[in-house]
Amino acid sequence: MNEVIKNIKERRSIKKYENKMVPKEIIEKIVEAGTYAPSGMGKQSSIIIAITNKEIRDKLSKLNAKIMGAEIDPFYGAPVVLVVLSKKDVPTYIYDGSLVMENLMLAANSLKIGSCWIHRAKEEFETEEGKEILRNLGINPEEYEGIGNCILGYKKEEGNLKPRKENYIYYID
Repeated sequence: MNEVIKNIKERRSIKKYENKMVPKEIIEKIVEAGTYAPSGMGKQSSIIIAITNKEIRDKLSKLNAKIMGAEIDPFYGAPVVLVVLSKKDVPTYIYDGSLVMENLMLAANSLKIGSCWIHRAKEEFETEEGKEILRNLGINPEEYEGIGNCILGYKKEEGNLKPRKENYIYYID
């Protein structure tokens, strides 16, 4: 089978991670792959924030949990969070950021690193705490919207494959 198609078919959302940091050189390969995602009119409206700092990672996790109304770790113990944000003034910004997220997850899978898309990045970076994280990086929080958090780590167990639904594809010949 074609390696790209095989990678797409084998990728799963991972929700249990080992307590082991992903090496920086692997993270760099994954985020670089994210930068090659297609974008509307080639505007590249997205940015990626790679978080390996445990204090910031935990702060973001607590913020995400609070938004969700829960007291859990929504990042499932993954040590790395790749936050994707996109410039709100670009008409295709949500799609652009979503394509970056997919590239990140596919790249991670190809390198035997688990990943999962965690929602509520939009809400995280609308809070004062989230805006402060962006300001500290020199990013204007009013210009960007959170698209997703791509968590990364070594898999503690494999994810599940749900059967493909009926009537997924229609052909017009």
